[in-house]
Amino acid sequence: MDRLGLVAAPGGRTWRTYAAPAAALLAATVAVAILRGGLGGGHPSRPAPAKTAPHTAGKPHRGHTLYVVRAGDTIERISARTGISQARLLKLNPKASPTALFIGEKLHLR
Repeated sequence: MDRLGLVAAPGGRTWRTYAAPAAALLAATVAVAILRGGLGGGHPSRPAPAKTAPHTAGKPHRGHTLYVVRAGDTIERISARTGISQARLLKLNPKASPTALFIGEKLHLR
């Protein structure tokens, strides 16, 4: 194994042998970090959310008004936006779980 250079013999390689590759890796890491930070132009890494239609669909569906659940919605938040009590929302939507709403789920408001 000594011939392959995998095992250092006593008095063989010193820390200086490893300094150049370590310095090269450090320089590459710093360069990547600088480029990633500089190319963004100061903008956050997450894109701004796209403007979407209002939360309520507003289309009558068999005499009912529907609300399409969006990211971050809760029964309490929907209640505040629509002016319908939480109890009424849950009564109109018996299959909807107050603790687990799904994005795109449609809730009856009337």
